Amino acid sequence: MMGPVIDQLASQMAGRVRVGKLNIDENPATAARFNVNSIPTLLILKSGREVDRIVGMQPKEEISRRLERSIA
Repeated sequence: MMGPVIDQLASQMAGRVRVGKLNIDENPATAARFNVNSIPTLLILKSGREVDRIVGMQPKEEISRRLERSIA
């Protein structure tokens, strides 16, 4: 499950990234707005614009690498 990995990264990168979670069953309009068709889907936004999208299970190291690249 991705939840614990995301929580760890949020703690490790506190002050550098802001992390939010969304239950798409409870928020279908938001899922549609961001074109989320699969879970898990991680969106990396910068200034409100999507700069990366990670679909499916990924290792913590890959998610961290992509977050670091996005905030560089």
